[in-house]
Amino acid sequence: MQETNTSERLSQSVEEYYQHFIDILPRIALGIFIIVAGILLAQLLTNFFKKRFLKRAEDPLMARFLAQAVKIVLILVVIMLALDVAGLKGVATGILTAAGGAAIILGFAFQDIGKNFLAGIILAFNRPFSINDTILVTDHFGKVKALNFRYTHIKTPDGRDIYIPNSDVLTTPVENYTADGFFRVDFVVGIGYEDSIEDAKLLIQNILDTHPEIVQDDIHDNFVIEDELAASTVNLKVLFWVHTIDYRMASRVLRGRVIQKVKQALEEADFNLPANITELKLYKSERDIPLRLRQENSTD
Repeated sequence: MQETNTSERLSQSVEEYYQHFIDILPRIALGIFIIVAGILLAQLLTNFFKKRFLKRAEDPLMARFLAQAVKIVLILVVIMLALDVAGLKGVATGILTAAGGAAIILGFAFQDIGKNFLAGIILAFNRPFSINDTILVTDHFGKVKALNFRYTHIKTPDGRDIYIPNSDVLTTPVENYTADGFFRVDFVVGIGYEDSIEDAKLLIQNILDTHPEIVQDDIHDNFVIEDELAASTVNLKVLFWVHTIDYRMASRVLRGRVIQKVKQALEEADFNLPANITELKLYKSERDIPLRLRQENSTD
């Protein structure tokens, strides 16, 4: 008799749960629809605002970062709304509570991820570079392409893509080669000891003052100075400023062009450009230097 009553209660409970599930099934379906539609709508809104941000914002990296943040917030709101509509408000509260506890546990388990995430937020609002700036972080050198929640993406001059953790970018020195649009380039040229230093300096200075791609203004000085009395040459150091919209072009290609002009001008003005002189010495244990000269065949 007792077993019969237990079976009846179990059957009745199953029927009640089944009936309750049938009753809330439309709400669950509506909740699923809200999640799917909400995610699609969040994507559309994010793309729309991203384009608007990129058009009006002076900082493209900030615009992209804000667009990502808006998308995540919208998706979370949609999920909470869908759970409420489906009659699972208690589940939503439980998820939030569990998420809070899990965040503490995961914070200890994944400290690096948490640091990079927080560093990404800080860098989004306060950082030493913008999109397409050429930077050096530790040993990584290249153009900034993107700032994400966990890493900063740069592209090196030889085409490699490097993803630097945001915590490293935030806590290590960052060298920005293009922040103000100017960069000073230098190289050394050696003339003979018998040549006039002042005449060589005037000749090189004239090239710097008339070159169309070198910066000419009152703030950035281009000049030539005596650098070193080397073994076989008097070394002159040439320093000039270039625009760094394209750092590779300015710092490498243009530098090479100026070197060519300086060499050609010095040669045309009969300045000597000596090579390094090698000195041969005889030590106590050596009486002479073996030397053999080879005579070319003559047609005479």
